Amino acid sequence: MIVVAALRYGALQLGLYDLRAWVLMTNHVHILIDPHAPLSRITKAVKNFSARQANAALKRTGLPFWQDESYDHWARGPQETEKIVRYIEENPVTAGLVKRVEDWPWSSACSRPE
Repeated sequence: MIVVAALRYGALQLGLYDLRAWVLMTNHVHILIDPHAPLSRITKAVKNFSARQANAALKRTGLPFWQDESYDHWARGPQETEKIVRYIEENPVTAGLVKRVEDWPWSSACSRPE
Protein backbone atom coordinates (compact mmCIF):
# COMPACT_ATOMS: atom_id res chain seq x y z
CA MET A 1 0.00 0.00 0.00
CA ILE A 2 3.06 2.24 -0.21
CA VAL A 3 2.13 3.50 -3.69
CA VAL A 4 -1.48 4.13 -2.64
CA ALA A 5 -0.20 6.13 0.34
CA ALA A 6 2.03 8.13 -2.01
CA LEU A 7 -0.88 8.85 -4.36
CA ARG A 8 -3.05 10.01 -1.47
CA TYR A 9 -0.18 12.04 0.02
CA GLY A 10 0.27 13.91 -3.28
CA ALA A 11 -3.44 14.67 -3.41
CA LEU A 12 -4.33 15.35 0.21
CA GLN A 13 -1.17 16.63 1.91
CA LEU A 14 0.61 18.30 -0.99
CA GLY A 15 -2.52 19.37 -2.91
CA LEU A 16 -0.81 18.64 -6.23
CA TYR A 17 -3.90 17.05 -7.80
CA ASP A 18 -7.34 15.58 -7.26
CA LEU A 19 -7.11 11.79 -7.50
CA ARG A 20 -9.95 10.56 -9.74
CA ALA A 21 -9.09 6.89 -10.37
CA TRP A 22 -6.16 4.55 -9.82
CA VAL A 23 -5.10 0.93 -10.05
CA LEU A 24 -1.94 -0.84 -8.96
CA MET A 25 -1.03 -3.72 -11.23
CA THR A 26 1.76 -6.24 -10.81
CA ASN A 27 4.21 -4.24 -12.93
CA HIS A 28 2.66 -0.81 -13.51
CA VAL A 29 0.31 1.84 -12.12
CA HIS A 30 -2.50 3.80 -13.78
CA ILE A 31 -3.82 7.03 -12.29
CA LEU A 32 -6.29 9.66 -13.43
CA ILE A 33 -5.83 13.05 -11.81
CA ASP A 34 -6.99 16.63 -12.10
CA PRO A 35 -3.60 18.37 -11.80
CA HIS A 36 -2.96 21.51 -9.75
CA ALA A 37 0.78 21.59 -10.50
CA PRO A 38 3.06 20.81 -13.44
CA LEU A 39 3.03 17.12 -14.32
CA SER A 40 6.80 16.86 -13.83
CA ARG A 41 6.43 18.05 -10.22
CA ILE A 42 3.58 15.59 -9.59
CA THR A 43 5.48 12.65 -11.06
CA LYS A 44 8.63 13.50 -9.11
CA ALA A 45 6.77 13.87 -5.81
CA VAL A 46 4.86 10.58 -6.13
CA LYS A 47 7.85 8.60 -7.38
CA ASN A 48 10.26 10.03 -4.78
CA PHE A 49 7.88 9.52 -1.84
CA SER A 50 6.97 5.96 -2.83
CA ALA A 51 10.53 4.98 -3.80
CA ARG A 52 11.92 6.03 -0.40
CA GLN A 53 9.19 4.07 1.40
CA ALA A 54 9.49 0.99 -0.83
CA ASN A 55 13.28 0.87 -0.73
CA ALA A 56 13.19 1.16 3.06
CA ALA A 57 10.65 -1.69 3.27
CA LEU A 58 12.83 -3.80 0.94
CA LYS A 59 15.99 -2.81 2.85
CA ARG A 60 17.58 -1.50 -0.36
CA THR A 61 19.75 1.55 -0.88
CA GLY A 62 21.20 3.12 -3.99
CA LEU A 63 18.94 1.26 -6.40
CA PRO A 64 16.25 2.92 -8.52
CA PHE A 65 12.72 1.81 -7.73
CA TRP A 66 10.82 3.38 -10.66
CA GLN A 67 11.69 3.47 -14.34
CA ASP A 68 12.31 6.97 -15.69
CA GLU A 69 9.44 6.73 -18.15
CA SER A 70 5.82 7.70 -17.73
CA TYR A 71 3.03 8.21 -20.21
CA ASP A 72 0.43 10.91 -19.94
CA HIS A 73 -2.79 11.68 -21.73
CA TRP A 74 -5.17 14.61 -21.35
CA ALA A 75 -8.87 13.80 -21.09
CA ARG A 76 -10.81 16.11 -23.37
CA GLY A 77 -14.16 16.11 -21.64
CA PRO A 78 -16.47 14.28 -19.24
CA GLN A 79 -17.20 11.36 -21.61
CA GLU A 80 -13.53 10.68 -22.22
CA THR A 81 -12.82 11.03 -18.50
CA GLU A 82 -15.41 8.35 -17.69
CA LYS A 83 -13.98 6.12 -20.41
CA ILE A 84 -10.53 6.47 -18.85
CA VAL A 85 -11.90 5.70 -15.36
CA ARG A 86 -13.46 2.49 -16.72
CA TYR A 87 -10.24 1.55 -18.53
CA ILE A 88 -8.17 2.07 -15.38
CA GLU A 89 -10.49 0.22 -13.03
CA GLU A 90 -11.13 -2.64 -15.49
CA ASN A 91 -7.40 -3.28 -15.97
CA PRO A 92 -7.27 -6.21 -13.47
CA VAL A 93 -10.32 -7.81 -15.12
CA THR A 94 -8.78 -7.42 -18.58
CA ALA A 95 -5.55 -8.99 -17.27
CA GLY A 96 -7.55 -11.96 -15.93
CA LEU A 97 -6.64 -11.28 -12.30
CA VAL A 98 -10.24 -10.92 -11.06
CA LYS A 99 -13.74 -11.29 -12.47
CA ARG A 100 -15.16 -7.96 -11.18
CA VAL A 101 -13.44 -4.58 -10.73
CA GLU A 102 -14.60 -4.47 -7.10
CA ASP A 103 -12.60 -7.64 -6.36
CA TRP A 104 -9.20 -6.02 -6.99
CA PRO A 105 -8.21 -4.47 -3.63
CA TRP A 106 -5.55 -2.17 -5.11
CA SER A 107 -7.89 0.08 -7.05
CA SER A 108 -10.17 3.06 -6.64
CA ALA A 109 -13.03 0.74 -7.70
CA CYS A 110 -12.85 -1.27 -4.47
CA SER A 111 -12.99 1.84 -2.31
CA ARG A 112 -15.94 3.42 -4.11
CA PRO A 113 -19.40 3.06 -2.49
CA GLU A 114 -21.85 0.95 -4.49
